[in-house]
Amino acid sequence: MKPKKILVVDDEVDLVETVRFPLEMEGFDVLVSYNGEDALNQARKESPDLIILDLMLPKLDGYKVCRLLKFDERYKHIPILMLTAKTQEKDKTLGMETGANEYITKPFEMDYLMEKVKAYLNK
Repeated sequence: MKPKKILVVDDEVDLVETVRFPLEMEGFDVLVSYNGEDALNQARKESPDLIILDLMLPKLDGYKVCRLLKFDERYKHIPILMLTAKTQEKDKTLGMETGANEYITKPFEMDYLMEKVKAYLNK
């Protein structure tokens, strides 16, 4: 069985690496993107099994990326976990309205993120 593919999107290289390493240790195939436009193109090209998405991104924000994927029949099945520093209730509401499956705020516990990833991927 081939490994599940996860797209990690954040403009902070350190955060991407912090998330990437444990995912790879769990046997996931991790794709990386550092801006919204790139993330959208990569998601459409690779059709990952799950996306971990920041909101504040260059070129295209995470809300737009999420909305464009969730309102497209070909990609709406992909679970999207928003991982963001935006902690206000209105931000969370907007995130859920755009189709996010989870809204996790930074700083976050890696164990919690892993639990969520595994739950969505039934691993």
